[in-house]
Amino acid sequence: MTQNLTHKQRPIGSGFTAASTVDEVLAGIDLTGKNVIVTGGHSGLGLVATRALVKAGATVTVGSRNPDRAAEAVAGIERVEVSQLDLLDPDSIDAFVTRWLDSGRPLHILINNAAYPAPAEIVRDARGYEVQFATNHLGHFQLTLGLYPALRAAHGARVVNTTSGAQRMSDILWDDPNFTATAYDPHLAYAQSKTANVLFAVELDRRWAADGIRAYAAHPGVIASTSFNSSVGQDVLRAMGLIDESGRPIIDPERGKKTPEQGASTIVFAATSPLLAEIGGVYLNNNDVSQLNDDQPPVTAQEIPADVVSHSIDPQSAQRLWELSEQLLKAPKSPERT
Repeated sequence: MTQNLTHKQRPIGSGFTAASTVDEVLAGIDLTGKNVIVTGGHSGLGLVATRALVKAGATVTVGSRNPDRAAEAVAGIERVEVSQLDLLDPDSIDAFVTRWLDSGRPLHILINNAAYPAPAEIVRDARGYEVQFATNHLGHFQLTLGLYPALRAAHGARVVNTTSGAQRMSDILWDDPNFTATAYDPHLAYAQSKTANVLFAVELDRRWAADGIRAYAAHPGVIASTSFNSSVGQDVLRAMGLIDESGRPIIDPERGKKTPEQGASTIVFAATSPLLAEIGGVYLNNNDVSQLNDDQPPVTAQEIPADVVSHSIDPQSAQRLWELSEQLLKAPKSPERT
C-alpha cells in the first residue's frame, strides 16, 4: 500500500507511450546552442541519446574511460567530442571537471548514464568501495557536484540519472553499502546503486532547483541488445523472456522490453521535454512521470514491473544519501584493490 501522500510521482499525461522513440520525443525541440555531457555516450543507450540530441541541434561531450574506443564509436557524428572520464577514479573525475570549467561553457544537460555491469564476485575500487555503488552513484555524484558552476551558468539546466526498475528491489544498505561485513550479492548491489540514482535526483532537485537546475531519474526499460544487458548471457536472457530461441530480442514495450530507440526516449524526454519545466526530483518511466506503487508483482518472463517505490523517493533518505556520499568522497584511499 502506498503511504506517502505528499510525493510528486503522478503521471502528467505526456502524450507519449512506452513505444515512443527518441525521434518522436524530440520532434519540434530545438537544442541549437545547448551543451550536453553524456557519460558512456558512445555505447548502448548513451550512443542512441547522443545521436538523437545532436540531431536536435545540441553539442555533446562524451565522457569515457576509453577515449580511443569512444572516438571510434562516435566518428562521423557532428558536434560530438570525447573526454577521458573514469568514474572509479576521483582524480580522473576532477580532471574532467577542470577541463570543462576551464572551457567557460555553460552546461545545459548532464546525463549520468554510464554504469558498471554487475560482477559475479565483489570488485572494489582503490578506496575499497563496491564498484557498482562507486561507479553508478558515487562517481556521478562527484562529477555532478564538480560541474555545478557550469550547470548554474546555463540559467536552466537538467541533470538526468539513468536508473532502473531494479530500484524497487532494495533500499540503500545503510549499515554496509560496500559489503564489507555482509555477503556480496550482485543483484542487491545493482538495485542499491539504482535506488541511489533516484534518491540523488530527489535531493539534487531540492537543493538546486532555485538555481535553475532540475533533476530526474529515468528508467529506460530493458534492452536486450545492449552490451550491458547482454553481458548476463543468452540463457539468462531467454529465461527472462528477453530473446527468442534464435537469439533475437523480443520487443514488447508495454511490458518493459524495448528497442534502444524506445529505451533511450525516456532519458531524452527527461533531458528536454518542456512538459517537465515545472517539475523535478521525480522518477520517469515510459516517457512520463511514474506512479508510486509499493504493491508490485515479481519480475517474470511475461512482465517487468518498474514503477517507483517509496524508499526510492523518500526525502529523508535522499538527504541522508547526499551526506553519506560526501563523507565517502572525503575518505582516504585504500592501498589495495581487489
